[in-house]
Amino acid sequence: MRVVFDICVPRPLRKHLPGHEIRTAQEMGWDTLQNGDLIRVAEPLFDVLVTSDQNLKYQQNLPERKLAIVVLPTNFMPEVLRLAPKVAKAMAEIHAGDFVEIEAD
Repeated sequence: MRVVFDICVPRPLRKHLPGHEIRTAQEMGWDTLQNGDLIRVAEPLFDVLVTSDQNLKYQQNLPERKLAIVVLPTNFMPEVLRLAPKVAKAMAEIHAGDFVEIEAD
């Protein structure tokens, strides 16, 4: 699966998601893009966007998107890494257009 991490997602999470082609918004040169623009440019190239932007579902018209979105409850690296198994499970089950919010324990 082709995955892009929003700028707010800690990069070390990628080590916990084997089997996926993961790039960051920074690596793609998209670190200045806001969510709507990021989704628009990422959608033709990626299958999943991982973000910690809790307001994304209120800001964008997500039901019409093909890009699946995984929302983390935080961008605090120790917590994100602790939740990595939940993220990996979500990634294994996600489909185009899905919106999955990972819940903190």
